[in-house]
Amino acid sequence: MDNFSEKSRARLDTLTRLIQSSLDGYMNEQTEKADKQKKVAEAMAYSLSAGGKRIRPLLVLEFCRVCGGDVNSAVSAACALEMIHTFSLIHDDLPCMDNDDYRRGKPSCHKAYGESEALLAGDALLNLAYGIISRDERISPETAIKLIANLTEAVGVFGMIGGQVIDTDYDGDMDEKLLLEMYSMKTGALLKTACQMGCIAAGAEEAKLEYAAVYAEKLGLAFQIIDDILDITGDEKLLGKPVGSDKECGKVTYASLKGVEAAREAARRLTDEAMDALSHFEDTEFLKELTMFLLKREY
Repeated sequence: MDNFSEKSRARLDTLTRLIQSSLDGYMNEQTEKADKQKKVAEAMAYSLSAGGKRIRPLLVLEFCRVCGGDVNSAVSAACALEMIHTFSLIHDDLPCMDNDDYRRGKPSCHKAYGESEALLAGDALLNLAYGIISRDERISPETAIKLIANLTEAVGVFGMIGGQVIDTDYDGDMDEKLLLEMYSMKTGALLKTACQMGCIAAGAEEAKLEYAAVYAEKLGLAFQIIDDILDITGDEKLLGKPVGSDKECGKVTYASLKGVEAAREAARRLTDEAMDALSHFEDTEFLKELTMFLLKREY
């Protein structure tokens, strides 16, 4: 993360610690209460603690801040989103989906705990996510309802799950238009709700939610295109998974359709457009540096 200034690096460390300590707290509650359910609780914690960049919860907290809100009011939303992201990864790795044995350099949940426990761990994380928002006494019931409604839409048939349906049903048979539609749903939907939930937690006006959505849409497409490139050019040790798996599985990606250099140019253009959307917010130095890190990342 060499492109982060000292100030932004300190902010990244502070937010990451807040997210991790909050996630640990929620998971400790689950494991302490578990008796006969201990194995599934351990599987939940195993996948949630597997690392990752925590981009989605970071965006929740930071958009709350740039909209003038208290980041503590967005913590449950940030953690809920990371739980749902983790649920999606657990299910994506299952043999009936992508059949991946590794995730972030560790055995996938179903490899470590078995398929049935992995399936249930994902389901449990999905439901826990909504529960922690609904029980958060730091936000009003009205805000909780808005957050849950926004998150539900992002996860559903016309969001992340819908994107996975396209990926599954049209795998290997997608043109550019359908591919980008799938990216907007499968990857972009959770990034969009991350930014918008931060605005909602801050009590921001509707216009801010619309600008946040534009930022997230552009960021989501760029993020996925960079993923495509890294599957061709990346370092397996940094990625924590084998490279070349998309080609091996016959997957159509933006990089395979357009070539690596054209894909890089598209990611740069989309990143510039995401940056433009940030002009409607105040004090966005950290967000801009985070956005550039995602463009230039190697993992």
